[in-house]
Amino acid sequence: MTRGNAEYRYTNTAIMSVAAVEAPVVVTSDQFDEQLSETFRRLRLRPRMLQRIAGVQERRWWSEGFGFADAAATAGAKALSEAGVDAHDVGLLINTSVSRAHLEPSTAVAIHHALDLPPSALNFDIANACLGFVNGIQVAANMIDAGQIRYALIVAGESAREAQQATIERLRRSDSTRDDVREQFATLTLGSGAAAMVLAAADAHQEGHRLVGGVSRAATQHHTLCVGDSTRMRTDAKGLLDAGVDLAAAAWARAGAWDWQNMDLYVMHQVSAAHTHGVVSRLGLDPRKVPETFPLWGNVGPASLPLTLAHHAGSLNSGDRVLCMGVGSGLNTCALEIVW
Repeated sequence: MTRGNAEYRYTNTAIMSVAAVEAPVVVTSDQFDEQLSETFRRLRLRPRMLQRIAGVQERRWWSEGFGFADAAATAGAKALSEAGVDAHDVGLLINTSVSRAHLEPSTAVAIHHALDLPPSALNFDIANACLGFVNGIQVAANMIDAGQIRYALIVAGESAREAQQATIERLRRSDSTRDDVREQFATLTLGSGAAAMVLAAADAHQEGHRLVGGVSRAATQHHTLCVGDSTRMRTDAKGLLDAGVDLAAAAWARAGAWDWQNMDLYVMHQVSAAHTHGVVSRLGLDPRKVPETFPLWGNVGPASLPLTLAHHAGSLNSGDRVLCMGVGSGLNTCALEIVW
């Protein structure tokens, strides 16, 4: 018998704000097609694969000299301002970015410094591919419920420019193959952006959006399906899609007590058209309640889910039930409920 999900419930944590920062430089898939046109002709590949297969029409890059840590700090400052929370009251900062410039120190220390957070504020990175932001929420909520902190700030800043420029340069070489295009295709669906969320003790902020809890599940036998570093990502896109949808379905099948079939909004990690439609179909969700941001932003890693939530928060009413859902390379999945 297959064991079920890990489950968790929160008693005193609320979301005060969720903020998005869009990168300013728009890079279209048509531009990538033009740069790779000779490679596609040589390998007899049809153009417009990014649009046809992934549904990604464009993505964004940061301006030269503006890094992902700068973006994360900008999003953090925006979230604090929107929440009405003073930076010196923050007890915890978690950076959940996949992007990183070096192995140590953590990226969180630069963001902590940029935001002038107090010396008492714990700060560290959580790295778990595209599920990192949700994991950051989980850790922060546990600390708030335990009474260790009053306010937490979760951030993610991602930059796709460097990896995509390096990938295009490799694929334009005369010795690149169809397998190279297939393995590095997913890299070209990535995007740049930043997001941040402020969490607080609910008993002190009745106006906040209550964090209810959720479930998580792992299928780590698939940890080799997507492996990347700062300049190259190798992905078995078909294998990752199939295993990711299977994992989401397995978690969903053992989450019946949560009654998630008729939520007001499903905020999914944004991967591609195939992934989104696959999960929606497999779980029997109403596609009208599943917003898509990947066509114009691409896959912005762990920032994708909070970016999408921030973009659609204005349409939510008090009491609406929101389910945040994601699958991260590795594989791990999580579903997290919020009452708005």
